[in-house]
Amino acid sequence: MSAEDKGLLTSKIQATEQMKQLITNYYIEAKTTRLPEGTHKPVCWITSGGPVEFLIAMDVIPVYPENHGAMCGASHIAPELAEVAENMGFSRDVCSYARLDIGAAVTKGGAIPGGLPEPDFLLCCNNICGTVIKWYEELARFFNVPLFLMDTPFIHKEKPEHATEYVKKQCLELISFLEEKTGKAFSLDRFAEVAMLSVEAVDLWKGVLKTAEHKPSPFTCFDAFIHMAPIVTLRGTQQVVDYYKLLRQEMENRIEQGISAVPEEKFRLIWDNIPIWYEMRSLGNLFAQNHACLVADTYTTAWAIDIKIDDPLTSMADAYTKVYLNISIDLMLDQLVALMEKFSADGLVMHSNRSCKPYSLGQYDLSRAITERTGKPALIIEADMTDSRVYSEAQTRERVEAFIESL
Repeated sequence: MSAEDKGLLTSKIQATEQMKQLITNYYIEAKTTRLPEGTHKPVCWITSGGPVEFLIAMDVIPVYPENHGAMCGASHIAPELAEVAENMGFSRDVCSYARLDIGAAVTKGGAIPGGLPEPDFLLCCNNICGTVIKWYEELARFFNVPLFLMDTPFIHKEKPEHATEYVKKQCLELISFLEEKTGKAFSLDRFAEVAMLSVEAVDLWKGVLKTAEHKPSPFTCFDAFIHMAPIVTLRGTQQVVDYYKLLRQEMENRIEQGISAVPEEKFRLIWDNIPIWYEMRSLGNLFAQNHACLVADTYTTAWAIDIKIDDPLTSMADAYTKVYLNISIDLMLDQLVALMEKFSADGLVMHSNRSCKPYSLGQYDLSRAITERTGKPALIIEADMTDSRVYSEAQTRERVEAFIESL
């Protein structure tokens, strides 16, 4: 083990074990809910950009195929599951999350023993991409369950007011859908409670990410990729609020104690796009060995949504419409520049993700525009978030090291 690797290991986040237990308990409940001793809650498969607060308020267990896809990628089992879908006729150009989760559904395999718990119904929100629509239609046919589609208008320059009203009406339709499928009445009081917990959790998550503004940073985006699981999956629950209080306090303690996520931090970089899940440790070590800290990213900040507690329904309709992948390249540029300025970044690392077209199309234009606006360089790494068959570790290492040398 190199000295650099040892240095990385000394910065292990203590709260990680609590996060693992939180997510383990969540999957145990989801997998056992239909057993006689289970909680007998309905299971809904939901896209990562979907409004989970409505499910939590109705005592529905949300399950995220995308999260499962990330787990399969990190476990290095994604290609074999994707091949199952490819053998069924799905093109390799289709999102690898979709391919491997279809493969996992067919084989009852994946990163969760026995596969994900089967859904009672599906909730798809197209604010992240159009692929999810066809993906979830396929899941609806395979499991023979109802599908609710929430449509969010794309924002080109400014969000028109009618867009919020349009999505708000769909939120009301979603409430009726959930009442029908669960046999329970929707409680505004319970929804307000969940919304308040969601607001609190999001504020805490923002606080965790904000600690990386400190020099040196106590936290990297690779840490954020791991610790984002609760804010995505169980937003609106007390357990998530308690967890992020713990994590934020640990990051603040690190700052006070002078603990740096990257030993001898010299360079501060921003990451754009979904992580390369199967290369997380290797990439983290590679940047750290070169004294470069990935201090922020466009991915985990997507769940730092703004919900106003005085009118949660309207503000949720507004927030879920304005997520990062539902805006134009011009607005993306503004957000990237703001992120680089906020975190005092020396450069930008962009993952050109073969699977995620909305995230990756336009990156070469964005990289040039970033350099023109900020004077800071950008590096583009070509890969796929879970399909390691299209990734070259040697080429990536060479490009990363050359990029850092140029800073």
